[in-house]
Amino acid sequence: MSNKPEGMAASASALVNDTSFFGHPRGLATLFFTELWERFSYYGMRALLVLFMTTAVTEANPGLGFDIGTATAIYGLYTFFVYVLSLPGGWLADKLWGQRKAIFVGGVIIAMGHFSMAIPTQLTFFLGLALIVIGTGLLKPNVSTIVGELYPEGGARRDAGFSIFYMGINIGAVLGPTLCGLLGEGYNWHLGFSLAGIGMVAGLISYKVGEKYLGEAGLFRPAPGEDETVLARRAQRFYTGAGIAAALVVFCGYLLATGQFPLSLETLAQSLGVGVVIITLLFFAYIFFFGGHTALEKRRLVVILWLVILAGLFWSGFEQAGSSLNLFARDLTDRQFGGWEMPASMLQNINPLFIIIFAPVFGWLWTWLAQRRANPSIPVKFALGLLGLAAGFFVLSWGAAHATPENPVSPAWLVVTYFLHTVGELCLSPVGLSSITKLAPRGRVGQMMGFWFIAAALGNLFAGLVAGQLETLMPAELFRSVAMITGAAGLIALLVSPAVRRLMGQVD
Repeated sequence: MSNKPEGMAASASALVNDTSFFGHPRGLATLFFTELWERFSYYGMRALLVLFMTTAVTEANPGLGFDIGTATAIYGLYTFFVYVLSLPGGWLADKLWGQRKAIFVGGVIIAMGHFSMAIPTQLTFFLGLALIVIGTGLLKPNVSTIVGELYPEGGARRDAGFSIFYMGINIGAVLGPTLCGLLGEGYNWHLGFSLAGIGMVAGLISYKVGEKYLGEAGLFRPAPGEDETVLARRAQRFYTGAGIAAALVVFCGYLLATGQFPLSLETLAQSLGVGVVIITLLFFAYIFFFGGHTALEKRRLVVILWLVILAGLFWSGFEQAGSSLNLFARDLTDRQFGGWEMPASMLQNINPLFIIIFAPVFGWLWTWLAQRRANPSIPVKFALGLLGLAAGFFVLSWGAAHATPENPVSPAWLVVTYFLHTVGELCLSPVGLSSITKLAPRGRVGQMMGFWFIAAALGNLFAGLVAGQLETLMPAELFRSVAMITGAAGLIALLVSPAVRRLMGQVD
């Protein structure tokens, strides 16, 4: 006899039998368009962010006039906290609200953030960034959770559903930089931020209209034995902690705005990154030595740590798309087509376009190789990802060596770079989450997923700090240095991959 409530069992059965959206549950369309518009708003704003901050206040379309080091440090801190806050956002949904409420509240806060940035003051700009970080932390991890719940039967149909969902992400990532870039760079930055907000509102409308097709997916379900008293105490602790954290952030923001903060933004970002690395390693060591795991589980924990380190290195290069590569597109790339100058931010959509084109090709390739017992192992794919990233930066360093503001180079250099970066992403990113679920010990999957998100957060933070070196390094020198570091890491990863494969045991 099932221990599920009758209504939940009926709902699960209905979802299994629902094929109204191209063979998938109708609720997938709801989440597809919600995520499409959320990614439209996120990538549309991100494409403008560094360009807006580094544009002089005296321009016809004035920016904030920040130096590159300050702007890229802010960019790194912003993207760092977007990933970090996905951890408490997921916890809040699991323990108090349910995914559905977290998604809607998160979307409302994101829209408020974009519209706040549409007001031309520094105060509203930073307030908007803070709101977007909080809202994205609530929305981003929980949409994917509901997608999984639409397929209670699991299997290949769920994998296909996530593939369709991933297409929505990349369609939004193409449309956002294109439309927000045309409006923001071409006319007024704040109109671009407003359009990002309108995109998020469109996502919220789509979500509420289609919410009825989600069945029971995403609704809050207390754990057995949790009554209203337990939930009330948990909520009180969470809201108290959140209030203290918010007050601390506001206080630090005040000190930064008034010039009383003892550290520069760059130093603050560096200190934050080092502190998070130390805390993460200490927590990992505690799990390894005192977690009560078997010898095989400990070996796999070592593999997870190795993959997380490689992922952090990869994202620290890849996520320069919104910072150093964006500045290269603006300052050293010839974007004239006839009498029209393409906004630099529009070049941000090359990567998601390549993802849409080549993700199915790579999916077929891995299957074809597996049928011939030639599919690369997980550690080899991670090494290939880093080598693809390095190859892209070598190409761009070559192009940058011939570029000056007076004689900018062809956009083809960035197109080839983004192609190689996309190849690297398709080798590393899709297998990353899957490998964590395969390797994590029972009862540690959530915590190991946390390590994966921390790697992405640190990668984004360090990407901003590395891009800040454009203040003192020529672009060609910076890109060549990134290529050499990531290339060396990729070669080391390739050389040690047989040993890592043995540590994994029977996991492919």
